[in-house]
Amino acid sequence: MPSWPMGVACHVLDRVDSTNAEAMRMAPGLSGPAWIMARRQTAGRGRRGRAWADPPGNFAASLVLRPQGGPADAARLSFVAALAVHDALRRLCGPQLNVALKWPNDVLLNGGKLSGILLESVGSGGTIQALVIGVGVNLAAAPDAGQVEPGATRPVSLQGETGLTITPDDFLPALAVAFDAWHRQMRDFGFAPIRAAWLARAAMLGETITARTGTAQTTGRFDGIDDTGALVLTGPRGRQAIPAADVYFGRS
Repeated sequence: MPSWPMGVACHVLDRVDSTNAEAMRMAPGLSGPAWIMARRQTAGRGRRGRAWADPPGNFAASLVLRPQGGPADAARLSFVAALAVHDALRRLCGPQLNVALKWPNDVLLNGGKLSGILLESVGSGGTIQALVIGVGVNLAAAPDAGQVEPGATRPVSLQGETGLTITPDDFLPALAVAFDAWHRQMRDFGFAPIRAAWLARAAMLGETITARTGTAQTTGRFDGIDDTGALVLTGPRGRQAIPAADVYFGRS
């Protein structure tokens, strides 16, 4: 397996506010795809503007791409990123590692949240000029459970759950190679193989979950994702496709 994907740049920085923010600033001057990793983030963020804790030893990096297609195609790259995180962890820690994927963009270890993924883009008129895929992984430490909202998945760290020590410098090449491989799959064969691979690694498939969007929520059986990447739930109102929501396991 190659140690780094061809044609992809790498920038490792000591300290930034946010790797996504730095990636956005760097994007206009980049000639191709590039990973930007920071040894320390001071203002990391997650979905919906939530803060992302980033103690020393944890992984924080962002990939800058100029994707083909429109916003819907770009959004499906979150599934590519989740697969890449999953496979990088298994490659470094062994196939026995109990990792699974939680819709829309989390990676779980032993049922707790180990990693989050955040996509941001620059563009207009349905055209994306630059897509930034931010990846955070709790390699060394996890936030205190009291810092997450009620009902949210408990945060965990790789070291805390397994005793294994993986450094950000070790994790970045494994992630970059895995992302490149899955990205090529989607480019060559479309979303179908990505969808199948994601579902094979999905947590709680066939079980009861709750999807919340703002003040509305839907509880039902998690029946997978459709060919757009939307969550498919079957509940009292029948089968529904939900394009965006926060997911909570069990009834809420």
